Amino acid sequence: MAQKAVLIVFAHQSAASFNAALRDAAVQELTDQGCRVTVSDLYAMKFRSSATQDDIIGELKNPDLFQYGEETMHAWMEGRLSDDITAEQRKVEEAQLIIFQFPLYWFSVPAILKGWFDRVLTQGFAFTLQNMYSGGAFKDKKAVLSFTTGAAETMFQPDGINGDINVTLWPLQHGILHFCGFQVLAPQIFWSPAHCPAAARLQMLEGWRARLRGLLTETPLASAPCELFDLSFQGGFTLRPAVKEQQETRPFGISTGHHLGKPLPPNNQTKAPSEDSTDSRK
Repeated sequence: MAQKAVLIVFAHQSAASFNAALRDAAVQELTDQGCRVTVSDLYAMKFRSSATQDDIIGELKNPDLFQYGEETMHAWMEGRLSDDITAEQRKVEEAQLIIFQFPLYWFSVPAILKGWFDRVLTQGFAFTLQNMYSGGAFKDKKAVLSFTTGAAETMFQPDGINGDINVTLWPLQHGILHFCGFQVLAPQIFWSPAHCPAAARLQMLEGWRARLRGLLTETPLASAPCELFDLSFQGGFTLRPAVKEQQETRPFGISTGHHLGKPLPPNNQTKAPSEDSTDSRK
């Protein structure tokens, strides 16, 4: 069996952090399984978070009106992206699984990781309007968010002060990862480790190690397949009429984002369908 390649994109500044311990646990467990593990330590690499004209080598296609997406797409096609972007894209191409390890900042990722998404997942390389979501460029790859929070789990419940964590995760898991085709695995969330006793943090680490032993074979989160939509500008990339009609009698929306004005399907962004029998597509 061919050796599996795993990329860990790590975004924390401190080697003594709990995030670093989680990274190290993943490296050890996956290496023990025979995987080839690569770590992109973004702070150690001093990875630039700003998507700018400096990402393009050579002349611009339209110097009068700089459009980052268009220019980087052409630069990718012509081999003119900056070396740091090209190196990360090569790692993505080789990986069957990508783990993003980070602390949750302002309901999202640290700026340096957002910059990785902005700069590495260029148009053409990671997506096109013809190849996105379930038909995306990375449909044969898996990705998982592993992150720590400052807030307690109760604060991210549907009745908690921060709101439903499923809603928080939708832009990251659906809007970035699944948009590029990734099979998105259920997130690994470490609730408020800074406010937990040492024994609780050790238990979290052991839980992560246990999950890592089967991570490569996990079922992805449920998503709305592209065939449910009219994928044309004339149709507006909206649900097909027959699909809307079928959904009228369902108790929940299709997904967290495709709620159709109904209650959100429970745990849509936190548990795979096999773990939750409320998959509204069934």
